Amino acid sequence: MSVTITLLGKPGCHLCDDAREVIARVAADLGVAWEERDITRSEELTRRYWEQIPVTLVNGVQHDFWRVDEERLRRAVAAARKG
Repeated sequence: MSVTITLLGKPGCHLCDDAREVIARVAADLGVAWEERDITRSEELTRRYWEQIPVTLVNGVQHDFWRVDEERLRRAVAAARKG
């Protein structure tokens, strides 16, 4: 099953910078896609996630917020691959 990790953040967010590094590393190591969305470009995303960023989604399902635990993300990707 294909897996996509999504980072929801905003410009100037130092926690988003940290999350980006972890997500990029995990995605590269595990051979999965990842994308980043700027919540300030969507009223809905801003309203929903403003106080939680960075938010990590795995296949569109919220996985984490504020900090990304690398091992926990690896386990979530493995679980998503199994379906």
